[in-house]
Amino acid sequence: MKIDIIETGIFRLDGGAMFGMIPKALWQRAYDQGDEFNRIPMAIRLMLITDADRKILIDTGNGTKLPDKFCNIYGIDKKDADIEAAIKRLGLSTDDITDVILTHLHFDHAGGATVLRDGKAVPTFSNATYYVQKDQFDWAVNPSVKDRASYMPHNYLPLKENNQLELIEGRFELFPGIEVIPVHGHTDAMQLVKIRIGKESILYCADLMATAAHVPIHYGMGYDNYPMKVIEEKQAILEEAFKENTILFFEHDAHKIATRLKHGPKG
Repeated sequence: MKIDIIETGIFRLDGGAMFGMIPKALWQRAYDQGDEFNRIPMAIRLMLITDADRKILIDTGNGTKLPDKFCNIYGIDKKDADIEAAIKRLGLSTDDITDVILTHLHFDHAGGATVLRDGKAVPTFSNATYYVQKDQFDWAVNPSVKDRASYMPHNYLPLKENNQLELIEGRFELFPGIEVIPVHGHTDAMQLVKIRIGKESILYCADLMATAAHVPIHYGMGYDNYPMKVIEEKQAILEEAFKENTILFFEHDAHKIATRLKHGPKG
């Protein structure tokens, strides 16, 4: 099994929103000073897993369908966000991808799942099966007032219309050595992905811990739908990761790709 990291650019989110109740004086030391608009840089870091039979992509980034006004607000460069170009840099085509695991359906995770062809959104990976938790899909088609702006139907409905979407439920091994772990604090049934290679394990943290600065239990996001649930889930996930010496892989950290855990004076 081989893992490739795919970088699909930087976008910018409000630092206060990203760190919720944490004062700026603390989060800017922990992560980034922010720009003149109080926006902090966020990576879009995807993972490609290759084994003898499959090429499995985890998440797809912002994609290229977003309107220019939206891109200006969030500092998105469409050229960098082009998942098709990123795949080609690995010497592959989009037709080579066999499977796409979507952690959840927010625009910055599922935006590259579809692409515009002749003005119509179609699956980017024509030969792939896309996997998302059923409860997350149900939430996406009927989102809350709080997070409905993050769900854009043209990112995921074409997957279902083209019979390329498989709705899964619960924690289980999706492929040998690749486990999906649903969590419900950020949004209903977001799924983390845990990869085991020999004695090593790597956890794709998605938005449970968007950056290394979000590892401390009380560092949550204003975007989280259920903050207390996030705390409960992080405690359980971090205890398991520490016990197994699992590598935490950060999808959004612009400064750090991954880390292991160790005991410190604060836990």
